[in-house]
Amino acid sequence: MSGQNFGIGTKCVQAGYTPGNGEPRQIPIVQSTTFKYDTSEDMGKLFDLEASGYFYTRLQNPTNDYVAAKIAALEGGCAAMLTSSGQAANFFALFNICECGSHIVSSSSIYGGTFNLISVTMKKMGIDVTFVSPDCTEEELNAAFRDNTRAVFGETIANPALTVLDIEKFARAAHDHGVPLIVDNTFPTPVHCRPIEWGADIVTHSTTKYMDGHGTAVGGAIVDSGHFDWMAHADKFPGLTTPDDSYHGITYAEKFGQEGAFITKCTAQLMRDFGCIQSPQHAFYLNLGLESLHVRMRRHAENGQAVAEFLAGRPDVAAVHFSGLPGDPYHELAKKYLPEGGCGVVSFELAGGRKAAEAFMKKLKLAAIETHVADARSCCLNPATSTHRQMTDEQLAAAGIPAGLIRMSCGLEDAADLIADLKQALEG
Repeated sequence: MSGQNFGIGTKCVQAGYTPGNGEPRQIPIVQSTTFKYDTSEDMGKLFDLEASGYFYTRLQNPTNDYVAAKIAALEGGCAAMLTSSGQAANFFALFNICECGSHIVSSSSIYGGTFNLISVTMKKMGIDVTFVSPDCTEEELNAAFRDNTRAVFGETIANPALTVLDIEKFARAAHDHGVPLIVDNTFPTPVHCRPIEWGADIVTHSTTKYMDGHGTAVGGAIVDSGHFDWMAHADKFPGLTTPDDSYHGITYAEKFGQEGAFITKCTAQLMRDFGCIQSPQHAFYLNLGLESLHVRMRRHAENGQAVAEFLAGRPDVAAVHFSGLPGDPYHELAKKYLPEGGCGVVSFELAGGRKAAEAFMKKLKLAAIETHVADARSCCLNPATSTHRQMTDEQLAAAGIPAGLIRMSCGLEDAADLIADLKQALEG
């Protein structure tokens, strides 16, 4: 099933795997590290990238490929691969085209783990970064580029700031400077936004979140649009446009073309060397989540909207961050990029600060205190008393995370019950 003429719900259920006569209806879990061949010549063709197939699960596995193909169909991409986590997906997507001496332009409003990955760990590898506000002008954005810039990065809906990326603006700047735009689309998922349709070249996911949706399996995914012409900017991307001595001088962009080069190199080179593969068992769990993604995302977004509207009308809540609210600074961008809703994550600031937040968290009954988000079960976090507890109130305010800030991920429960739980916790 190519899925090109089907709706998003049909793709969620059926894309990626079509059983033959008498074959399993559900994707099979190929729980094997290795694959047998009759001759050394047959296996040699795989190592030379002259034939497609499987020889070791660290690189590829049929179960993973079925699920990756489904995610590619959902995003409107040409190829995809699974990784062991969303962090691994973002690292692979960037490092596949960057090397020591490269530079990245990134939105400053991204997940803290990804911010550290780019600003600390990749910097130790000799890759520099310039962070820009997602609200920057086109002039400010263009000023961030250098001769050695190799990629632009951002998140569709940032975690946890909930800013909405102007994908077309960032894509235009990236393409004007001859580099691809990489967008992490974890929070809206392809059900509510497909960044490739707005100009993104590479899309990444933490599949741990809504795609899995049940807190079952950590994972990540990378999708290539197949739209970026690597050979047209050959001097910027030698890893794709010049011979790879570790594979007998193969030039990926020439041998595998515009639609195959990026994911092939990412698999054959980075997965070979770093080994951040998603297990076939986890890929199977992920596929179960994907089959209901289109149904669940609608409910998550509806619950998020209902909770945000309830919170916005309360005097004990100082601020609510949710792009579905008319007064939110990202409401207009959300109407453009997320017309059917965004996600179920709502951030709000309590008027009573740290003390009020601590009391509120203790009173919650339905929403569990977790570092997780985007799950079937609602969960809550107060950064000041958990992930950022080492910081003073002044430091928290400077970082844009006031001590009274609560991040709530609205699950699939009845909205009335979530609101009742919030109400009793606020009043308590």
